[in-house]
Amino acid sequence: MSTSSARKPRTSLSTSGIANSSTAAPAARGRVIFVGTGPGDPDLLTLGAIAALGEANAVILDTERQREILKHPSIKLADGAAVSILGLSEAGKPLPPSARAKTVIKHAGAGSRVVRLVSGDPFLDNAVSDEAAACVRGGVDFEVVPGVSSLTAVPEYAGVALNNAGGVHFVSATEGRFAKTAAAEWVSAATLVVSTRVGMVNDFVDVATSVGREAAEPALITLHGGSTEQISIATTLGNVAAEVDSAAGEPSDLIHITLGAAVQDRDALSWYETKPLFGWRVLVPRTKDQAVAMTARLRTYGAHSEEVPTISVEPPRSPQQMDKAVRGLVEGRYEWVAFTSVNAVRAVREKFEQYGLDARAFSGLKVAAVGETTSAALQAWGIEADLVPSEEQSSAGLAAEWPPYDEVLDPINRVFLPRADIATETLSAALTELGWEVEDVTAYRTVRAAPPAAPVREAIKTGKFDAVVFTSSSTVRNLVGIAGKPHTTTIIAAIGPATAKTCEEHGLRVDVVASKPSALELADALAGFAANRRDTLVAEGQPVTKPSQRKTSRRRSS
Repeated sequence: MSTSSARKPRTSLSTSGIANSSTAAPAARGRVIFVGTGPGDPDLLTLGAIAALGEANAVILDTERQREILKHPSIKLADGAAVSILGLSEAGKPLPPSARAKTVIKHAGAGSRVVRLVSGDPFLDNAVSDEAAACVRGGVDFEVVPGVSSLTAVPEYAGVALNNAGGVHFVSATEGRFAKTAAAEWVSAATLVVSTRVGMVNDFVDVATSVGREAAEPALITLHGGSTEQISIATTLGNVAAEVDSAAGEPSDLIHITLGAAVQDRDALSWYETKPLFGWRVLVPRTKDQAVAMTARLRTYGAHSEEVPTISVEPPRSPQQMDKAVRGLVEGRYEWVAFTSVNAVRAVREKFEQYGLDARAFSGLKVAAVGETTSAALQAWGIEADLVPSEEQSSAGLAAEWPPYDEVLDPINRVFLPRADIATETLSAALTELGWEVEDVTAYRTVRAAPPAAPVREAIKTGKFDAVVFTSSSTVRNLVGIAGKPHTTTIIAAIGPATAKTCEEHGLRVDVVASKPSALELADALAGFAANRRDTLVAEGQPVTKPSQRKTSRRRSS
């Protein structure tokens, strides 16, 4: 924010009421937006999909798996947006179009904008055209946001080059049975790509062989295509049903089957399943709502992250100190405001909203942020930080670049420092030495979170997680306190030397330390470690296994 030579009280703007019109406005019409999400990778969402989700009053999912899409950092649901799942019928099968439409119409009936998330492309991969027609009959308008079709994307995620297939035929059949009359043209296709459900696989194999596809023909089965849980199984058409059965997919799960010579070249072109962290189960012990950037970066390397809250953020026991500080900020009491965490930004923003204030109250103030993540939280509020350390992103790094107080250039010498109750006084002491008067205010408290569910605790202790990423010393102490020590086979990654030292003090062998104290740098460092590990195993002629697959009786030292 810009500085000013004279400080004036800052006041928020108010709005006046609008006179009632003598003519009543027409009732708002509900609207349904069918949004294609692609095969499973949230990074394939279109800008149109992101915009539609941001404006939705209600979001309806096909399956529970689609909740992962809503965790993508680009998605910001409106306050109060309801999220629900269509679910299955009593027989465990997908609901028919009429039943799905009834649910959608119910949500849109009160003039709401309803986003109906659809896997793949709405009108190509799924039978939503009948659902859309039912909406029209019910008096609800609809529109479509196309998505990446799973018919082309899933084979590509599995390493199949369809352009080298010599002619491709696509089949999308997610309901009913396969008809031999419609399948007659399958025979002439050099490559056949089929999107169906696990419960329909036997029927597909019977029809495919009956119309002339050879039982010995190369086949590739892909479950959960495009997600970090993707499974690809190379087999033959005759063995497809048995392989699907052993893979233990649910009858309603979508499955892709690719037939033809093109699948034989996938080993050389497999790019997704050879990512350094592909299939790794990574534990992210952080404050729940601060794990988004970390898990998003880990997903780009193929990891499936599970967040375990170790710290709960709560308001200060007494709000008077924060109330006084916010009043002082509005009245022009401070020259600087220093934010040392995302939680500090959130605490001040929530207090502002209680008073009916917004980011305009920062006009004329100088704002500092401890690092890029905190700076991004300020930008989301509409505030651009004047000072972000260019080297070490920490309180010490911020203090090293903070300008000394100058009686001529600085009208006021006070700094507002909202922080956690357990924060160190590193920054406050450094600013005092530079001539500033620091008002150190407890903006929030951090307390140890409740223990995770029993299955998660068991997975931590028995080595079912491939890696744990620690972003602070407190996450180390709290995770060990609420869930126990990770197993010796689990890779331990620490955000910096101080966190690594705390790990060692708790008997944990540290395998990875980030080069910079950043959550994204930590994710990159873990991926680099995994890539080197993979290359070593390949060079030694060993199978590339995950850490959770290499059990040992050796325990971590205590």
